[in-house]
Amino acid sequence: MKYIDEYRNAEVVHKISERLKSYDNLDISLMEVCGGHTMAIHRFGIPSLLPKGIKLISGPGCPVCVSSINFIDKAIALSEIDDVIITTYGDLIRVPGSQTSLEKEKSKGADIRIVYSTLEALNIAKANQDKKVVFLGIGFETTAPASAVAIQKVFNEKITNFYLLSAHKIMPPVMEALLNDEVKIDGFICPGHVSTITGSNIYNFIPEKYKIACVVTGFEPTDLMQSIDMLANQIVNNNQKVEIQYSRAVIKDGNAKAQAIMNEVFETRNDFWRGIGEIPNSGLKLREKYKYFDAELVFDIKVESKSENKACICGDILRGLKTPKDCKLFGKTCSPVNPIGACMVSSEGSCAAYYKYRNYE
Repeated sequence: MKYIDEYRNAEVVHKISERLKSYDNLDISLMEVCGGHTMAIHRFGIPSLLPKGIKLISGPGCPVCVSSINFIDKAIALSEIDDVIITTYGDLIRVPGSQTSLEKEKSKGADIRIVYSTLEALNIAKANQDKKVVFLGIGFETTAPASAVAIQKVFNEKITNFYLLSAHKIMPPVMEALLNDEVKIDGFICPGHVSTITGSNIYNFIPEKYKIACVVTGFEPTDLMQSIDMLANQIVNNNQKVEIQYSRAVIKDGNAKAQAIMNEVFETRNDFWRGIGEIPNSGLKLREKYKYFDAELVFDIKVESKSENKACICGDILRGLKTPKDCKLFGKTCSPVNPIGACMVSSEGSCAAYYKYRNYE
């Protein structure tokens, strides 16, 4: 199958693996900041194909994982309002808040519906004119344009019962925050899906300012191995720059139409990242023109959120300081059936990836 078989060619993968053995004497750490990459790395057993000199670490690439407890608590508070329907992507529903989760509230009778697109949520609003429909907007630049399209349609079609609770975030500020943190990063495996929208130019400041290598990467084993080879080559030759390995889907300037829609509807704000803290200009909120669809403003939600479970090290995992195997809860009291932290909930979370593919290492 085109774009699948040729990128899962075992012979090519093992040739790259052999070539990477020449880097065994190095000590370099490469961070992926995409949940899809985290899952693919463990699914295909990529760490087992690398020399000891190359270490892969996971960053805050899972949008569900970095969504704050406060955001979950606000969504739960909204679900308790009689005439409100909550619409959400499925992987958010099991994320624990301070006391409960959307899944548990749904089981108690709250009208919480899983949708596969913002337009599906919009159709629910059209079919329930006597209800207020709130869509929980999570994700990076990949999903933000879809939320923007829904808000534009609501505005243009004068729909008055649809609202967005935004936890949308953007990648460059958190990548810069990580470079100013204590974790050692020599290169970034840059997110593929995000980059289809943004293009690769958004990462230019990383090699220019920090001398850190960057490669925008696809999701198949050959993609990942080739990108690691490209990063190692940049580092060895002291030629840090931004390269595109995922050229079948990503260009330097990205998707201009999607960017225009996103920029029309959203503006940046300071936002809180679970495990990292507040990062300036890293979140997206609706612009003044669209404020009447902002659930946070319309419903004036106020909640008192508690801190994370102190035994959970999800925050350190998201910062690349520790791995799931360092957590005392991992695989014991914390599992996909009973997640204690957000990193075990989403299929793109580091803990979920480690747990599912732990026998592949």
